[in-house]
Amino acid sequence: MQNSNYSIPSKIVLIGASTGGPGQIEKIISSLPILRNTSVIIAQHMAMDFIPSFAKRLQEHSLNSVTLANNNTLLESGNVYLCFGSTIIKKNASILNFKTSPSKAHKYNPDINAIFNSFVLFAKNIEILGVILTGIGDDGVDGCKQLSQAGAKAVTQTESSAIVDGMTARARAEVPNIEVLDIVEIRDKIMRFCS
Repeated sequence: MQNSNYSIPSKIVLIGASTGGPGQIEKIISSLPILRNTSVIIAQHMAMDFIPSFAKRLQEHSLNSVTLANNNTLLESGNVYLCFGSTIIKKNASILNFKTSPSKAHKYNPDINAIFNSFVLFAKNIEILGVILTGIGDDGVDGCKQLSQAGAKAVTQTESSAIVDGMTARARAEVPNIEVLDIVEIRDKIMRFCS
C-alpha cells in the first residue's frame, strides 16, 4: 500500500562497481549522513547468494535503511537499495517502482547498464549522480554516458585509486563531462550531494 506522504526522491545516487567494489562501497555507505530527499542505488557485481549478506554488512555500518530492490519495491527517499539480476526503475502514476528479472540472459549480476539506463528518462526532473567504481569490463559505461548526455552528473575513479582500472578507464574515455576523482574525493562528493 502506498504511503500517503510518498514523494519521488529529488536526488538519486547510482553506484556501479565490480571487482574491488565491496570495500569501497562500504566506506561510502558508512560515511553517508541520514538521507532525507535522496536515495542511493547500488549495482555491485556479485553472485546472487552473496548479495543478502552484503546488504546485511552494509546495514551494520549505515545510518540509513539498506534493502534489496525486489520486484515492485517502492523507491523511497532515505534508503539504500542493492540491485540484482536485471533491475530497472518504472514510473507508475506518481510513484517509482523497481522491476526485476533474473540475470541468466545477462552477462552480469546485477546489470549496471540496465539500472543506469532506466533513469535516463528521469534525469530532467531528478538530480542524478552516476558513479562508476573499480571493476573489470565496461558494464555501466553506456548507462553512465546516456545519463551524462541527459544532464546527470557523472563521476569515476582515477587509475591509481581503482583496484581494477577497467570500467573506470572506459568511463574516463567514453563518458562526456565525467569528473575523475580518487575514492576519498568520490566519497566526499557523494556525502555533499546527499546533504
